[in-house]
Amino acid sequence: MNLKANKTTDLRVEAETYFNDLRDRICEKFEEIDGGSSFQRSPWKRDNGGGGGVISVMKGKVFEKVGVNCSTVFGELDPEFGEKIPGYQNHFFATGVSLVAHMVNPLVPAVHMNLRYIETDHSWFGGGTDMTPYFPFEEDTREFHQALKGACDKHDTAYHPRFKKWCDEYFYLEHRKEPRGIGGIFFDYLKEDLNKDFLFVKEVGEAFLNIYPAIASRRKNIPFTDEQKEHQLYRRGRYVEFNLMYDRGTIFGLKTGGNIDAILMSLPPVVKWK
Repeated sequence: MNLKANKTTDLRVEAETYFNDLRDRICEKFEEIDGGSSFQRSPWKRDNGGGGGVISVMKGKVFEKVGVNCSTVFGELDPEFGEKIPGYQNHFFATGVSLVAHMVNPLVPAVHMNLRYIETDHSWFGGGTDMTPYFPFEEDTREFHQALKGACDKHDTAYHPRFKKWCDEYFYLEHRKEPRGIGGIFFDYLKEDLNKDFLFVKEVGEAFLNIYPAIASRRKNIPFTDEQKEHQLYRRGRYVEFNLMYDRGTIFGLKTGGNIDAILMSLPPVVKWK
């Protein structure tokens, strides 16, 4: 009996189960905040087989557009792209949850969260979350970072400074010479102890569920001006530029035969460039 293979299979199931459960709880909380709208779910499968996922999208009074997607995909990669994936030989497995929220009120920050588990010839966890306020409130920024620091410190006090720096460097638009937002945490290739790494990933998921809904609820009913809305639409252009030019998740989804609507779910419904 291959005990290692059995443990890996168990982790696949546990990770996929957690990501789907987190998706359900986030959707329920977001529907509560929006007060009347609900998520529309659309299952999809890879054209060439090898898994699929569910797109969950809501457009409402508070959330102009929010997607909370889960997928589990496996199979072979294009050889040229496979060379860029650590440990890839001829097969991969990936499961995860990905979220992006664009808000009606420009005083409510946009937010992104992604958690994932990937296997090639070895296994690892990755993910993170970052917030993009168009009119920053110091209180929101402080509490967002504190929540993520608390999640990190429960597992390793070296995590937060390392993952915060990684996030700042990752969500940076080199062609604009500016950050996308106020950052958060970003991590990848956690594989030293997969059971402990999985506990950390779950800690990040719970921290997000605790802090972002609180921030959105606090700001959603503040009056805003037409000028503030115009500024939000203009700054959303940076979000589009990053996701189409640099984002690893977008590239991975396209190269692995993912669902186009799910991959481009992160794009805002309305955006302007000047």
